[in-house]
Amino acid sequence: MTVTSLRPRPEPAEVARVTSTAAELLEVLWGRASTAPASASQLRVLLILEHHEGINLRTLADSLASTPPSTSRLCDRLQAAGFVERVVSAVDRREVRLQLSGRGRAFLADLRVRREQALRAVLDQMPAAKRVALLQGLEAFCDAAAAQIHDDSDDSRASGTRTA
Repeated sequence: MTVTSLRPRPEPAEVARVTSTAAELLEVLWGRASTAPASASQLRVLLILEHHEGINLRTLADSLASTPPSTSRLCDRLQAAGFVERVVSAVDRREVRLQLSGRGRAFLADLRVRREQALRAVLDQMPAAKRVALLQGLEAFCDAAAAQIHDDSDDSRASGTRTA
C-alpha cells in the first residue's frame, strides 16, 4: 500500500497525512496485542507512572488533563488489579504517591514484547535501507514530539490552565 509518492522535500502537511495513516495502521497492529485487563485510559496511567515514578494524584490528573476524582477512580481500579500501589509520602504523610507495582511493570513489559512482535513481522517485509530511513525519521520525530510535549506541559503549568 503506497500512501504517497514522495517528492524530494515533502511538505509537513503531506508527512502529517502519511504519519496519521501509519499511526492508524499501528493501532490496528497493536490492537492484536490486547491490553486486557487494562483499558486504554488505564494504560495511559500506567505509562505515565512508569516515566514519573512516585507522582501524586493531582500531578497525574494534570498529565491526563482530567479531574482528581476521575483519576482517583482510574487508580482505584488499577490498584484493585494489582498494577498500582499507593504509598504515603515520606515528606508529607497527607500526600499519597503513586507507583507501578511489580505486576504493573510486568504487564507493560509483556505488552511491549507482544507489540514489538507485531511490528517486527511488518518490518521484516521492508528493505533494509527503508528500515534505516524509517528509524532515522522516527528518532527525529520522537525528539521533536518530546520537546513539544515538554514545552506544552511547561506552558500549561505556568498559565494554570487545564484542558478538561
